[in-house]
Amino acid sequence: MATSRESEVVALLEEARRVFHKEFGSEPTLAVSAPGRVNLIGEHTDYNDGLVLPMALELVTVLVGIPRSDGLISLVTTSEYVDEPRRVEFPVPTAEKPLEPGIPRWANYVKGVIQHYPAAGPLPGFSAVVASSVPLGGGLSSSASLEVATYTFLQQLCPDSGAAAMRAQVCQRAEHSFAGVPCGIMDQLISLFGQKDHALLIDCRSLETQPVPLSDPGVAVLITNSNVRHSLGSTGKELLTKEEFRRARHVVGEIRRTSEAAAALRASNYKAFGRLMVESHDSLRDDYEVSCPELDQLVTLALSVPGVHGSRMTGGGFGGCTVTLLEADAATRAMQHIQEQYKGTASFYLSKAADGAKVQPL
Repeated sequence: MATSRESEVVALLEEARRVFHKEFGSEPTLAVSAPGRVNLIGEHTDYNDGLVLPMALELVTVLVGIPRSDGLISLVTTSEYVDEPRRVEFPVPTAEKPLEPGIPRWANYVKGVIQHYPAAGPLPGFSAVVASSVPLGGGLSSSASLEVATYTFLQQLCPDSGAAAMRAQVCQRAEHSFAGVPCGIMDQLISLFGQKDHALLIDCRSLETQPVPLSDPGVAVLITNSNVRHSLGSTGKELLTKEEFRRARHVVGEIRRTSEAAAALRASNYKAFGRLMVESHDSLRDDYEVSCPELDQLVTLALSVPGVHGSRMTGGGFGGCTVTLLEADAATRAMQHIQEQYKGTASFYLSKAADGAKVQPL
């Protein structure tokens, strides 16, 4: 279970510094962090120019490193769950020799940000180690947290020349062009601009953001990882053409639900917020058809626990996580009930709404 943001960052920084010294024989001088996120409501609406309501998590990606003068970039990841190799080296991109995606795939997220970074001057080479507590493939934006951590690190090497919102667009572009994932803008925005004790209502058309208080100590946010990920298989193409009316109905309804949910949260009306979460899940299951039996079971189990306000799948679907809003004193009871009854093996994360990307002291 996740601890506080501060202890999470300290532990990751210690791990990253230890690996850095082992790999590069010196101590890092720069460190940054960027959080993962959970979307409370507003699913599959970000790339449809709709509203979303995510919060930044206490689960983070950290990046530590030093500049170097030989024009090379060396990267190491501490993750055991990425493709090999875990150490890569390549030259700083130039107009004549831009970076291109390749193997290992995990490095493409970093390469993409480097390639598209709007540097105000010459970008130096660097050596860096990446460590993260954001689970891979769980729908909690491990990719966006890596992209935003990379961007924030590059800012320490060479200032950027763009507006604040452009930072998110650069990270989104990196994911599109180097990872091949046509994601919306939500993940990068919340990882950059999340606020402690607040969710963030984002209009994905205008990129306008509005903080929504989420600081009541009597309320908790529980994330449950199903630890399954189903392949789309042959249904991937069908999803682009099948039942378009019902899918459009989900998007329209989800935008409305997200607006109402933000209002409910501002009024501390957690019962209304929970009802909208359940409506969202039902629509994702029946209209958008992106849930799966494991996510449905996790939602049903959570809703059977006294003190739970609402629960829904979160993320792209076909596995990953659910998010549950509940009374704080019901969290242990809910986790125990789910673990006993869930047909798989669940992992749990209790998280408060956290800040976005930060420069960290070493």
